Amino acid sequence: MFILCLIHAVKKGAGNVAYLVGGMLFGLLLEYVNVVNNLGYVYGRFTIMFGTAPKDIPLCIGVGWGMIMYTARLFSDSLKMTLWASVALDTLLAISIDLSMDTVAYRLHMWHWNWSGTGLDPLKADWFGIPYGNFFGWVCVVFFYSSASRLFQKWFSIKNRNSAILPALSPLLAIIVSQILLYVMLVYVNGFLKQQFGITSRHRFVFALFVLSLMLINGLRKRKIQFAPLPYITWLIPAFFHIYFLIFLFTQNFYKEHVLMVVVPVMLIVISIVIHLLPLVKWRKKKVDLVVSGQTT
Repeated sequence: MFILCLIHAVKKGAGNVAYLVGGMLFGLLLEYVNVVNNLGYVYGRFTIMFGTAPKDIPLCIGVGWGMIMYTARLFSDSLKMTLWASVALDTLLAISIDLSMDTVAYRLHMWHWNWSGTGLDPLKADWFGIPYGNFFGWVCVVFFYSSASRLFQKWFSIKNRNSAILPALSPLLAIIVSQILLYVMLVYVNGFLKQQFGITSRHRFVFALFVLSLMLINGLRKRKIQFAPLPYITWLIPAFFHIYFLIFLFTQNFYKEHVLMVVVPVMLIVISIVIHLLPLVKWRKKKVDLVVSGQTT
């Protein structure tokens, strides 16, 4: 599936290839930094691993990061919204996948969260064994990478409108900026907020979702959405993640643990279907209207 994304990116130009590959490299880098710094988890065994166990990371995780962020941006770009509304939508689309994926992946031993010494049940703590800090981390990763790359791209396009190389550098510079911001946020800011004000990772995550929703709504109010054709990978990638882990949720009987472990992923799948079908319906309606009015053949 990464190859399908890469084929699409190559057809669209160097900027798209850089964003996809940059997302993969950023994913590998941030996972390596997290594992090396003992930020709460280690990975299980995968076919291709980088590093020395237990502080090693799987290639497929970086590939997953790249695909999710790339297709989320393709979708938001197709709506032609404001920059910050697009960044907010990128982040919300990505976190919707993680919310339905992580509880199952954790139980499949793809990674292991360390709850020892906390006195909490490893399968019931926070979000069914997944720390809320993980979800807040997802928000930070996608938000930083999406916004930084878009801002660099916008700045480069203003500086040199005829250059095809400079926009392609945007994701690479975004990796550096995003990793610095992510490290400062997770290692220093989060601890400071908790110690000084009692603001936990759950508070930060809920607040982030609220702010992102306001950003998206504000962007929609300021500018009328313009629908464009959607590449098939924009729905194929999220559909794969949702369906793959939903299958294991039922075949491995994880669904018996709590009703919310079923309700939430099913709800997110329905929302994802509606969101991804809406631009398609609007685009086809627009084409029909143009045909009827005689503006196209």
